[in-house]
Amino acid sequence: MVKIHHKHNHPNPFMPYPMTIAEVIDETEDRSLKTFKLTFRNAEDEAKFSFIPGQFAEISVPGQGEIPIGIASSPTERGYLAFTVQKVGSVTTHLHNMQSGDVIGVRGPLGNWYPWERMEGRNVVVIGGGCAFSTLRSSIVYMLDEANRAKYKNIHVVYGARSLGHLIYRDEIIRWTERDGIDMHITVDAIAPEESEPGWRCNTGFVPSVVEQKITDAKDAIALVCGPPAMIRFTQPVLKRIGFTDEQIILSLENRMKCGIGMCGRCNVGDKLVCKDGPIFSLAELGELPSDY
Repeated sequence: MVKIHHKHNHPNPFMPYPMTIAEVIDETEDRSLKTFKLTFRNAEDEAKFSFIPGQFAEISVPGQGEIPIGIASSPTERGYLAFTVQKVGSVTTHLHNMQSGDVIGVRGPLGNWYPWERMEGRNVVVIGGGCAFSTLRSSIVYMLDEANRAKYKNIHVVYGARSLGHLIYRDEIIRWTERDGIDMHITVDAIAPEESEPGWRCNTGFVPSVVEQKITDAKDAIALVCGPPAMIRFTQPVLKRIGFTDEQIILSLENRMKCGIGMCGRCNVGDKLVCKDGPIFSLAELGELPSDY
């Protein structure tokens, strides 16, 4: 079972930290996904915001409301927090229209995190799809950091998007592909002839089928899975066929989160509240994915 510890360092979890947008990066060709690099306005706030990969925060846009978003930066990256946000509603649309120098609020860190102690000395399989790859980016950067790399054995990454133009963190993916000790398996649903790019190595097909082709051994491994519900649902039986047990499959159900602190009750999955009990669960803890997922 995954041991869950909650970490609320802010003296008042309802109060957001004021942060400045330092940089806005367009991640996809259609500009539907942007990464916001945020800096703390007060140095003491930065010292209090101690997080572990897998956790999330609530971003508040003045006058609009707040949204729960997984933390895309790693604790090993000092001086800023990064969040990759998809434009899907009024709050995210207003955030996408904001620019460097604007001020927003960040409340957190919230939720639990990946079972890093259990993962030490093991192979790690990272499986992600779409914009949910953001907290997995945090985890990859964390594991590849010089201070941490020796703790984990081989790292395998399967990451999928609809098209080449919808892949996020492309420059980093290229750098990771060139490194030893990490195997990158990038896939897109389909590649149109006009999209093909020389030198860009990419599979075609959905994430579960690429997992079945590329991940061959569950021995001494932990799988971290985060993505759209359909991807999670269809990847789970593939991992089981490869030999992963329910304890070896770690899911992030972050797309179910609402208020972030278990007050509104709208994030329930079975008898669990995702933002209070999660968003990280082993499949063993869930028993099975509920029918509404």
